[in-house]
Amino acid sequence: MRTAISPPYTKDMPVGAKTSRSPWFYAWRRFQKNKLAVLAGVVLIVIILAAIFAPWITPTHYTEQIYLDRVNDFPSRENWFGVDTLGRDYFTRVIYGARVSLGVGFAAALGSLVIAVPLGTIAGYKGGKADWLVMRLVEIMSVIPPLLIAILLATMTGGGLANIVLIGAAFLWVNVCRLVRGQVMSLREKEFILASRALGSRPAYIIKRHLIPNTVAEILVGLVLTIPQAIILEASLSFLGVGISPPTPSWGQMISEGLYYIFFYWHLPLFPALMLGLTILCLSVVGDGIRDALDPTLKGR
Repeated sequence: MRTAISPPYTKDMPVGAKTSRSPWFYAWRRFQKNKLAVLAGVVLIVIILAAIFAPWITPTHYTEQIYLDRVNDFPSRENWFGVDTLGRDYFTRVIYGARVSLGVGFAAALGSLVIAVPLGTIAGYKGGKADWLVMRLVEIMSVIPPLLIAILLATMTGGGLANIVLIGAAFLWVNVCRLVRGQVMSLREKEFILASRALGSRPAYIIKRHLIPNTVAEILVGLVLTIPQAIILEASLSFLGVGISPPTPSWGQMISEGLYYIFFYWHLPLFPALMLGLTILCLSVVGDGIRDALDPTLKGR
C-alpha cells in the first residue's frame, strides 16, 4: 500500500526503472530544490542550536548584573548587543529568550496536535453527528479572538511558561484539525480502507493502522505552521505583561521593556524584535517548503 505522497517514478530515474525508496526521500529531494526554504532551514537550525547551547556561547548568565558601570551601553566588541537597563549582557538575554520562545512554540504546537489529530480523524472517518459536532466546535473556536481570550486566561492564571503552553495548545489546534479531517475524508473511501472494512477490521484499527499513517504529511505541515503562531501568541502575552515573568527573558517581554527607551537606546527593542521576526519568517518559509514538498500533486515532478 502506498501512502498519499508516494511517487512510483520520478524524472531523476531512468525510463522504465522502478523505485523502492521511501516517499520521504522524494519529498526531501523536492524540498532541497526550494533554495529559499533550505536557506530558512539553515538559519532556523542556527537559532535552535544557539538556544540549546546558550550557556556555552554566552559570556554570562542572563540574571548576572556585572556591567552596572555601563548601563544601557550600546553594542560593542565585548557586548555584541549592548547592555540593558540593569547591567546585564543583552546578547545573553536575547539568546536565552530564544529558548523560551522556541520552547513555548514547539510545546504548544505539539499540544495542539493532541487535540487536533483525534478530533479531525474522528470527524473525517465517522462523519454524521460526530463530524457535525467537531465542525461546530471548529467554527466556534474560529470566531473567538484568540489573543483576547488568551489575555483573559493568562491574567486569571498568572501567566508562566506552563500556562502559556496550555493556552496556546487550546487555541491553535483548529487549522490542523481541518487538515486532518480533509485528508481522512479523502482516504476513507479508498480501496485499501474498504478492503480493511470488508475483512472485519474495527474502526480503531483502521484509524491507527491506515488513516493516521497516511495523514502524517498533513500533521507535519500543520505542526510546522502552528509553531510561529504559538511564538507570536507567547510574545504578545509577554509584551502585554501577562506572559513569561521576569527575570526569565522572553522576546516579547524584552521588546515591551525596550519601547520605553526606543528614542535613546535603540538597541534594546531592536535585537529581540529582529530575532522574533527572523524566527517567525524562517518557520513560515520552512513550513511552506515542507507543504510543497509533501503535496501529492507534485508526484513525478
